[in-house]
Amino acid sequence: MKQVKSAVITGFIGKTQDRFRAYNSDRTLEEKFALLSEIDEIDGVEIVYPYEVPEASVCRELLDRYHLQPACVNVNIKNEPEFINGGITSEDPAIRAKAVSMIKEAKDYAAAVGADRVQCCPLGDGYEFSFQCEYGRMWDYLVEGFAEAAAYRPEITLYIEYKPNEVRGKCFIDSAAKALYLLQCIGSDHVGVTLDFGHSMYGGETPAEAVSLLEHSPYPYYIHINDNDATWDWDYMVGTKHFLEYVEFLYYLKKFGYSGYFTSDTSPTRLDIKETFRANARWTNRIWDLLDRMDLKRLEELMKQDEYTDTWKYLERELFFRGDSHA
Repeated sequence: MKQVKSAVITGFIGKTQDRFRAYNSDRTLEEKFALLSEIDEIDGVEIVYPYEVPEASVCRELLDRYHLQPACVNVNIKNEPEFINGGITSEDPAIRAKAVSMIKEAKDYAAAVGADRVQCCPLGDGYEFSFQCEYGRMWDYLVEGFAEAAAYRPEITLYIEYKPNEVRGKCFIDSAAKALYLLQCIGSDHVGVTLDFGHSMYGGETPAEAVSLLEHSPYPYYIHINDNDATWDWDYMVGTKHFLEYVEFLYYLKKFGYSGYFTSDTSPTRLDIKETFRANARWTNRIWDLLDRMDLKRLEELMKQDEYTDTWKYLERELFFRGDSHA
């Protein structure tokens, strides 16, 4: 079985917290790398800049020591006190400049540790109320800021992650379609979209359709995996709430030849950390392998027909009751 490339966002390997309580204990970056190195299916990390990382030379040495690859550098532009009302979309040009500068610095860091991409989810850029901001001007700020960041070190692709809300009541970049329109407005060959399965699910999208939309654009994409109940971004293990939707998601990624990392954006909270990320990699690999063993040409033929019960019977046999003579 050929394994997919699996990675984990380092922020989920130590202490995390919601509005009411904390989970798990603090770990140094080396302790996080050491834990991941014990999971055979995982060889990549998405490291959070600037809050979780040491000097680039130290990080590179730790990556080598624990035989891990830098899947991505995730630049956080929401935590600084001055970003409370937005970073890229602040009305203060000095604050906007700082947000752009942090993305550029993350690109420098990525280059130094051997990553070829930086990803940014502008969660602080949004609004809560009517008449809180001038939408057109906010859009201009987004285009200008991300265009400047994309032009810097163009060999490091900038991926923009969309999310419906959090930490703002409504994020400006809240769907795959809007993310693609932003990239079109930026007009650069050095930008892409981060598609998070859970963000897509609770944002009212069909993740597989979002993949298809991205594939039919000129821009690259990068994948975060998790699951939720489609009402909030709970960051559960993959397949625990939307199994069939996750299979369809992987079907299209396989169809389109996706070969990048599947990066776990999953919060263990009450679960064993290693087993959580091992489960994500295991389920993704098993479904990927199952798709290899299915007659996908037959599935595609069925999808062209009008009678869905035939498609459902095929899925019933191939996904749930393989080898059952009654299926």
